[in-house]
Amino acid sequence: MNNTQLNYQACTRKPDTNVTGSPSTPGRHVGEKTTIRYALFDCWMGWLLAAETEHGVCAILPGDDPDALVENLGSRFPTAKMIRGDAAFDSRMFPVIKLAESPSLGLALPLDIRGTDFQQRVWSEVRKIPPGVTVACREIAIRIGQPTAARAVAGACRANPLAIAVSCHRVVGADGGLCGYRWGLWRKAELLRREREANLVDIDAAQAIGKDAVVSSPMKS
Repeated sequence: MNNTQLNYQACTRKPDTNVTGSPSTPGRHVGEKTTIRYALFDCWMGWLLAAETEHGVCAILPGDDPDALVENLGSRFPTAKMIRGDAAFDSRMFPVIKLAESPSLGLALPLDIRGTDFQQRVWSEVRKIPPGVTVACREIAIRIGQPTAARAVAGACRANPLAIAVSCHRVVGADGGLCGYRWGLWRKAELLRREREANLVDIDAAQAIGKDAVVSSPMKS
């Protein structure tokens, strides 16, 4: 097995399948009886807000000001009832912190992804990008069958309410530069650094396993 094959294996993960979504503008279809619980965590990203409907995690918002994050959540779901989660809910949302610490691992919680038809298509394609790999907006546009919609793809990434889980930090400019990121370029760079570091660890482990397999293989007569 060569390094290219090892690199592909290390970068590839099974996409999350436990996802619900709605082809509408985020928040507009959420009724007044809908309850959204949220948790706030202090981590390397600053503050991280994780919010959940009855269907799954609907928002992951990093930032510097926890009050501003709660306000942001309310503006996204203006008719929903917001409730600060208790200690048990915080524990339930702890996988979001694990995701921030190790973004290559994916999120072990169901997602409730809400957006327009176009946004859903972009986000679905973005979630197929392997950890540590970057893809240009124009390439995403081509993949969804709208090659002239690179700017609209960038707009969909900016509107993404599920930072890290919907991995828009892996989308870059036409020249490969990090370009804009709603949550701050330094966060984008650090997420990619962590993913690429994890990929290198996986490659080293795979190479070590391959060497052991060669050493332990019986010699043919």
